Amino acid sequence: MDTICALATAPGGALGIIRISGPQALEILSHVFRGKGDAQSFSANTIHYGHILSGSEVIDEVMAAVFKAPHSYTGEDSVEISCHGSRYILNKVLELLVRNGCRLANPGEYTMRAYLNGKMDLSQAEAVADLIASSNKATHQMAMSQLRGHFSNELSHLREQLLKLTTLLELELDFSDHEDLEFADRSELLELAEKTDAHILKLAHSFETGQALKQGIPVAIVGKTNVGKSTLLNRLVKDDRALVSDIHGTTRDTIEETMEIQGVSFRFIDTAGIRQTSDTVEKMGIERTYQMIDKARIILWLIDEAPKPDELHDMQERCKDKSLIIIQNKIDKEEADLNYSLFTNHNSLIKISAKKSIGLDTLEAAIYEAADIPTLSESDVIVSSTRHYHALLSAHKNLAQVIEGLHQNISGDLLSENLRLVLSDLAEITGDGLISSQEVLNNIFSHFCVGK
Repeated sequence: MDTICALATAPGGALGIIRISGPQALEILSHVFRGKGDAQSFSANTIHYGHILSGSEVIDEVMAAVFKAPHSYTGEDSVEISCHGSRYILNKVLELLVRNGCRLANPGEYTMRAYLNGKMDLSQAEAVADLIASSNKATHQMAMSQLRGHFSNELSHLREQLLKLTTLLELELDFSDHEDLEFADRSELLELAEKTDAHILKLAHSFETGQALKQGIPVAIVGKTNVGKSTLLNRLVKDDRALVSDIHGTTRDTIEETMEIQGVSFRFIDTAGIRQTSDTVEKMGIERTYQMIDKARIILWLIDEAPKPDELHDMQERCKDKSLIIIQNKIDKEEADLNYSLFTNHNSLIKISAKKSIGLDTLEAAIYEAADIPTLSESDVIVSSTRHYHALLSAHKNLAQVIEGLHQNISGDLLSENLRLVLSDLAEITGDGLISSQEVLNNIFSHFCVGK
């Protein structure tokens, strides 16, 4: 296998780290590094002071950390050279390494080698990219949970249950000529299959939460014109993101901004005010408002006067599968005479003044509660990968056929075939027991940064 090298840190900092990995890592280091002793004789897990030389020219004063197979990130002999962060120095060191036998690494190649060398399974390898991309506490915890193998352990437990099912069915096939010999009661097999399927579905259903945490939970701010939607957006994100005016119909398109509440990202979308209008462009903006209501998970309905019963009914119908928070704005002015009897217990009513920043803490708490995000720890398993989600759905589909077959008392050979498909679906997630195609691996690791 080639020995590879790449810059593992972002350029422009005080220090830069160049990683070398492969069978010739120490040999190549010995050609460019001068310190105390021969680099090829360096012990594992040691750090060495010295200089990088190009001939007799000193390029930089560095520290070289040495790791030996299999006790390294990639499972290969590896070296991490800490240089000063000058772009010239880093490029010069990489040029020297390539000249002496290294190849520049492809995106994600270090982590791919870690997977191929058994240092982590495929789901853990993907978690490395999620950890690097994590932008808040929730996404960090999801990635750490997966990286530490909690998802893999869940799948391993499911596979053990499925293998137990398969073993019992195939034993029946091996001794099918002994009619009086029974290895497992079909009702017990059915119970085990249904319990396993429920666990698979639970993991699959967590995907919606995982995607919301990863991409930010969409929150649409809606209401009539001039009720303070743009002002509210600006106050929530603490920036003059949206244009504010007393003129009706100022916002004609959606404006989106992200902020964190209690470690979770929310995507707030300011929308065009809802009203009757003959303006073609404004009509298009209002149509987008309704589209945003359909796409959002939480709706903030801003009012500054009591809505008519038909308006309330219409909004509740549009939001019946979502969290609707009704917000009375402009309480710094003379309070509107709202008809509280209109509001059902299903909806929360919060009083604020967006202009004066009154009641925003209460509103933020209500938004977080409406998101219904489970309290996460590093041991919780939340599926956030589309690839994993589709593999789980396929496993559920195939296991559902097993359950149906047990109900209909079909032959064990057909049941065993479907069980093997379920096992294959779960193995696709971790890569266990499979030789994953190069196309699949390239697709996964191409999204990694170079150096990881």
